[in-house]
Formats: sequence, C-alpha cells, structure tokens
Amino acid sequence: MAKALPVLMYHHVAPVPGLVTLAPAVFRQQMERIARDGWQTIGSEDLERFFAGQPLPAKSVMITFDDGYLDNFVHAHPVLEEFGQKAVLFVVTGWVGDGPVRSGPQSCPGHGECKRRIAAGDADSVILRWSEIEAMRSAGTFEFHSHTHSHTRWDQVLPDGEARREALAADLDQSRRTLGERLGRADSHLCWPQGYFQEDYIPVAARIGFTHLYTTVPHANPVRGDASHIGRVVAKERGAGWLSRRLKIYSSSVLAGLYGGLKGRR
Repeated sequence: MAKALPVLMYHHVAPVPGLVTLAPAVFRQQMERIARDGWQTIGSEDLERFFAGQPLPAKSVMITFDDGYLDNFVHAHPVLEEFGQKAVLFVVTGWVGDGPVRSGPQSCPGHGECKRRIAAGDADSVILRWSEIEAMRSAGTFEFHSHTHSHTRWDQVLPDGEARREALAADLDQSRRTLGERLGRADSHLCWPQGYFQEDYIPVAARIGFTHLYTTVPHANPVRGDASHIGRVVAKERGAGWLSRRLKIYSSSVLAGLYGGLKGRR
C-alpha cells in the first residue's frame, strides 16, 4: 500500500518551448513510462480517501494541470486516453467560454503569449471551452476543479487584510458556483493561483466549501496528511528516467525529506 502520494504539476503541453511547458513528445514519454512502470493515476475522490486513512495501491500518483489551456485538450488529452490515464485540471472559471468543440490542427502558443491574450480579453483562443471540458470529462481523461474565478493574487491588489479576505471569498464562491452550475457537482478541491496563499486564506476557503487545498510546494503527501497543504512536484522538460526518480522520491516521506534537505543545502 502507498506510504505517500506523489502529485505532479503540469501547465502546458505544447510544441512551443518555454516556461512551464513540456513538448508533446516528452509528455508522451513520461506518461508511457508511468504506464510501463505500473503506476496508477488517481482522481480527487481517491486522494480524499487516502487523506482520510484509506489505502491506495503502492504505485499511485496524481497528475494535475493548472489554468486550463487549450493545449491540454489538443496534446495532453489524447495521450492520457491512449494510456488509459486520468488527470485533475484546476481551471480558472472566469476564463472559460462557450462555443463548439474545436477540431483539426490548433495553434497552441507559448505561456507568455497565452498570458498576453488572456489579459487582452482573448482567452478563448488559448483556454478551454465548456464544451471541451465536458468532452474531456466524458472521456474520463480529466476531472475539473477550481483555480479560482479570476486567478487574482489578492495580496498584490488589496493591502488591507479584511478587504483581501472578502475579495478572495467572493472569487472562490463564484468559481465554486460556476463549476456547480456547469458540471453539476459542488467542488471541494482548490489550487491556489501561482501557489500563493496566506494562512488566513485557509479558513476562508473552508467557509466556501473547499476542503482540499493544493500548493506548489514539493513535498510528500503521507497517509492522513494535511489536506490544506497538499504538496506538488513540478513536471519538467526531462526524460522518463527523471520522472521515475521523482516518483520514487515523493512516494516516500523519508526520501522526500532527505531530498528536500539536500536541495536546501545547495
């Protein structure tokens, strides 16, 4: 049975090299290696049970994506479908629009261009549509949870703590209500934008209904771990061997602690 659960963090799978991006061929190599080595990809309900103390198979891993880019549908979804795997996608609900499922070759720009288009009001050209989210969900390759409604770092917008918490609460509530209306279920899993949060954010999220909170801190997640500080490991543009080593490290609290200590001394 699993002693600790590694959670991987992806953003883009696209042919344009850049920040937080894996080439489609590299992503496929990593997913093929996960399948070949006998790792089982899990969903949010499996994670909930694990944090509640129920067992998971020894080689269990959660794959997560942030933001909700179109390239996740174009390049990641077919690979997950090919290998019978599933992932969790934290979507910024305010960026998602309506329209038909896109087919045929699609332009998938790099991270910087995606940010520019979103800021310019053209999120639809680089972000998933609700129809595509439903297609991915129906195929069983992705499930969808909250990355807030606006992806705002409220600490950079509002200096006052109480005003900041009120704005955060409204943002989280809008995201949760939107996901409920669109996907038919109340969401309890939240990933913080840029991984940033303050400790006083946690009770705000709990009041809205979010019980499982994901960070960008790379640490192992043990049985009965802290569901308000779920650790994730950044997936890098590296080969399958690199990924295998990281999964071995973060499936052990002891190895992850030793590795984190070594990194801290460098």
